[in-house]
Parts: sequence; C-alpha cells; structure tokens
Amino acid sequence: MRTRANKTALAAGLQAETSRMTIVRLEEGLLTKITTMQLKCLLDFYGADESSRTEALNMWSEVREQTKAAKLQGNSKGFWQPYTDQLRANFPHYLRLEATADHITTHQLVMVHGLLQTADYRRAIAKLDAPHLSIVNTERRIELMERRQTRLDDPNFSMEVLLSEAVLRHRPASSDVMAGQMRWLAEMSERDNLSIRVVPFDVGPHRGLAIQSFTLLEFTRLEGHLAEPPVVYLEGAIGALYHEQADVIERYREAIIAVRTVALSEDDTRSMVLRVAKEYAA
Repeated sequence: MRTRANKTALAAGLQAETSRMTIVRLEEGLLTKITTMQLKCLLDFYGADESSRTEALNMWSEVREQTKAAKLQGNSKGFWQPYTDQLRANFPHYLRLEATADHITTHQLVMVHGLLQTADYRRAIAKLDAPHLSIVNTERRIELMERRQTRLDDPNFSMEVLLSEAVLRHRPASSDVMAGQMRWLAEMSERDNLSIRVVPFDVGPHRGLAIQSFTLLEFTRLEGHLAEPPVVYLEGAIGALYHEQADVIERYREAIIAVRTVALSEDDTRSMVLRVAKEYAA
C-alpha cells in the first residue's frame, strides 16, 4: 500500500510520529508497538480507499485479539524467542509464518527442509554454516529444529515436499548420517499429512531447473476472520525475500504444477530414497 502510494518508509514514520524501522517491521509482519490511531494516520497518508481501509483495520483488530490471547497463554513471543541469537535477522518472521500456516509446499534443490532433518544431519549443516560454533549453541539449534518439527504432528497441517535428486546425493554429512537421513525421509513419507516426491536427474529439462529453492506457505480463511495471504519465502546466503503479490504467487504455483509433472510418485520416491540409503550404508 505504501509503495503504491509512492511514499517512503521514512516519510510514513514521520507522518505517524514513529520511526522508519517501525514502519519496516510493521510491513514485514514483525512485532511492532503501534497504536490504532497511528495505523489510521498511515491509511490516510497512503490514500487508502474505503475497502482497503476497512480490511486493514479489521485485520489489525484481529491481530490485537490474537496477541492478547497469546499473552494469556504465555506464548506471545513464540517458541523460537530463546534461540534468536542463533537465527539470521529475518528468520523469526519465517518461523511465525511456518507456525501458523495450514499448508506448506517446498521445492528444495540442495538440502533437506528443516522440518524433515535428523539431528545428526542438522549438526553437520550447523558445522558447515558456522565452523567455530560451540557445542552448546549447536545443540540449541537442534532443540529449535525439533520444536519446529512438532508442526508435523498437527492433523490440520499438511506439507508437500518436492526434492531434486541432488538433495539425496549431496553429502553435507558422513555416509552414516546420510543413510540415517534417507531412512528418516522414507519413514516420514508414510505420514498422511506429508507428501514427499523426488525429481530424478534423468527426467531431462524441466521448469524446476530454472527456479531456486522456495517455500510457499498458505493459510486457511476461517469464518468471520481475515485470511493471511499466501507467502513465498526464498532464503539466500545474505538474506531472504518474502513475496505476497498475487501475480508472483501465481507464477510459483505454476512452477509447482510443472515440477509435479516430472516428479516420481510417492511410492517410487520412497523406493528411491531407501535405495540411496543402502548406497550410503554400504
């Protein structure tokens, strides 16, 4: 809304008598101390039409109610809060989305997604990412991963995983660890709310080769409540991108459909993963 109005974050902050960083945090979905009066001021400044204004204020009211409820339950800061010193600056926002999404579709080219990693596999990645990381902080990263993975125990949550065969073949860890990770993928693929499919090397050219790893997070609209818009998350070496624009989301949906057409079935994927596990264990 701000960019459509051709306003800078600094100008918006001055108009609402707050900081530029507060505006940035608000737009990124991060916890922000801002009043309803300041929000109305921003909507006026952006020239929001009546429909957009009503939607924004309704969403704001809903968020405030959710925050109050979370405080009563003692979890307003999120389970990841004790581990923020081990996270990249923008990753807590992703964790908030992951914790509330009803369905996730992820396309991975290099590594196993965090929700499906074994502890030993994650330790190996942590060592690659931060060679001098202490044992204590390494284990804290494992704890965070395991807390994230409880999302898979929610019967109302589902996940579709599309993996390049490269994910199975890359060796960030020892052969024993890789064998364990493959067996774990095969076991997890038996879950009713989880679909895992591999795109083998020999399928030839396909659209998945032209896009990087990404995760699409989707949220169910409940009766009487506003729905969180779908979000595409892309993580890079020095930062992350979050896309919410409808046309961008649609392009990623089209990419998902294209990758599905060349991916193995779930049963064939399970067979392949177990075969690779045996290769690592040999």
